Amino acid sequence: MGMMARATVLTLLKTLMISVFAGWVTLWILKPTEMWTRKWKGAEDSARGTVFGYHGLNLAVYTFPIIALAIVGSLYLTETARSAISRWQLKYMKVATRFGLLAEACLALLLLPILRVMPVLRLLGIQFEASVRYHTWLGTAMIVFATFHGASTLFIWGVSHVIQDEVWKWQKTGRIYLAGEIALVLGLVIWITSLPFIRRKQFEIFYYTHHLYILFILFYLFHAGDRHFYMIFPGVFLFGLDKLLRIIQSRPYTNVLSAKVLPCEAIELTLPKDPKLKYSPTSVVFMKVPRISELQWHAFSITSSSNVQEDTMSLMIKCEGWWTNTICRMITEELNSDTHRTKCIQVAIEGPYGPSTVDFLRYDSMLLIAGGIGITPFLSILQEIVSAKGSSRHRFPEKIHLIHAVKRSQDMSLLSSISHILLDKCLGKLHLKLKVYVTREEQPDAVARVLQDALSQGQIVHFDAEGTSYAIHGFDKPTVTAAILGIASVLFFVLLICFNHILVPSEKKAGTLKPKGADSKTKVPSWVVDLILVSCFVISVIVSMTVALMLRRKRIKKAVPPTSPEKAGGFTEPSSMEPHDPFQEHEVHYGGRPNFQDIFTKFRDETGGSDIGVLVCGPESMKESVAKSLQRMGQGGSAKRRSKFTFHSLNFTL
Repeated sequence: MGMMARATVLTLLKTLMISVFAGWVTLWILKPTEMWTRKWKGAEDSARGTVFGYHGLNLAVYTFPIIALAIVGSLYLTETARSAISRWQLKYMKVATRFGLLAEACLALLLLPILRVMPVLRLLGIQFEASVRYHTWLGTAMIVFATFHGASTLFIWGVSHVIQDEVWKWQKTGRIYLAGEIALVLGLVIWITSLPFIRRKQFEIFYYTHHLYILFILFYLFHAGDRHFYMIFPGVFLFGLDKLLRIIQSRPYTNVLSAKVLPCEAIELTLPKDPKLKYSPTSVVFMKVPRISELQWHAFSITSSSNVQEDTMSLMIKCEGWWTNTICRMITEELNSDTHRTKCIQVAIEGPYGPSTVDFLRYDSMLLIAGGIGITPFLSILQEIVSAKGSSRHRFPEKIHLIHAVKRSQDMSLLSSISHILLDKCLGKLHLKLKVYVTREEQPDAVARVLQDALSQGQIVHFDAEGTSYAIHGFDKPTVTAAILGIASVLFFVLLICFNHILVPSEKKAGTLKPKGADSKTKVPSWVVDLILVSCFVISVIVSMTVALMLRRKRIKKAVPPTSPEKAGGFTEPSSMEPHDPFQEHEVHYGGRPNFQDIFTKFRDETGGSDIGVLVCGPESMKESVAKSLQRMGQGGSAKRRSKFTFHSLNFTL
């Protein structure tokens, strides 16, 4: 019995009990009256001539109502008990369904933050490195809501004793329960392998299991149906195009021109780029080395400035994980080989991605605070500032202090790419000071000599350019991307209409209405309609990507040939200037971490209350320490002496 039918029966039983009891009470009220006595005697006289006699009349009027009330009451109580359980289940299922809708809302937004070619969140001023966090938060919320939705559904099936029947159902129409269960399991696997301790230590597991998102979305479509899928389809559609456009942009491969092996287990690569390609400081690129893996992409900060190195681009790689250790070993082996020239290393580059504006140029003074390899974004910032100081178009900071905390003295070699800036005493109005804090070593006798040696260390290896090498061109113009998106969306819409008219029976055929209850989707399984949607999407993407590939090839043919290894820049050797005078401007401290409170106080006094930008890139503990120190600085002191510190957190990994 359905819920509506059961509710109707309960209402009728309740009405009947009230009517019977009210009539029985009315009899007792009327019985003492003369009218009742007269009428009742007449009724008894009439009943004597029947089979039942007056006994039957008294039984029917006085006794039967109470017996009937007891019978109906028993039925009512039985149905009420059943209905109470059903109503509770129904309310709980409604709550579970609402959680499923919340998970659906998170899924609709999940892919938007990680768009790179079509960065939707950049319209809100949110950069890519920050938008990745929104993707993580949305993914976690989606899994929590979806798990509650799935677990609650299984619980209701369990208490209803239908779990064995429902859990394996693949319905012809409507929601496919088994597909939802598979999607939930896939989502949990993706989320668990994305946890920080797994991602950092077992990146390959995180990376490969993340590709299960394709199956997750497909089974979600089978579970929710096409009507619900359209709610999340914008993110899926844009992400699919974005992913394929990035693959096209990373083709063809380019060759590494040269590499500098630093003593701190880091390598700086120099790659060819199109002189027309411009990027902002703190930008990142994703790099793939086919000799290591055809699928893995890793993000690296660009250490060069496009205004300084027009034909090349430099990246810094710290040898820590399996992938980075492999590429470091490849370069080291080529460096130690006996051949005069070394074998080239092909790489695929995706990007660069970075902020659209250089906000740091607006500050009067700057404090750049880095921990270890976190120095990489600041290398490009300093080169950009030095290149802009001679231009009247940009305002640049006049006072910059670079604070670099490292574990060992040899880690100072990370600064070798800006050694010419640190040694340059003719920076005009720009005053640059370096403060290095070596936390795990005792102070040597000749501190300046240690800094000079660290900046001058490193072995450079040039690679052979085998075959055709292509420069990095970056992405096409936004107008081209918009045109490709328009082509794909229009084609998808047209294909969807055509395929549904051809393959799915319409409600009207030859001018004759279908019989009542014969819905079109009762003849065609819902998963067939879902596959039609997927097919339209795949075809539209293939056609639009063919257009994008043709435009890409046309652009590459017109490109300038890449720089040869001999002409490649990127590594500036320290000049033969006097070693002591330039280094007197800089400081190297041993055996302790920087005291940010003292650093900020001294810098505030030196700048005289100017607008100070504080950029931090390093471990989270360092960022928290800097933020707390700045908070204390803002609370103490008079308003006149209080400088305006603006805190910015940068990331060297994503």
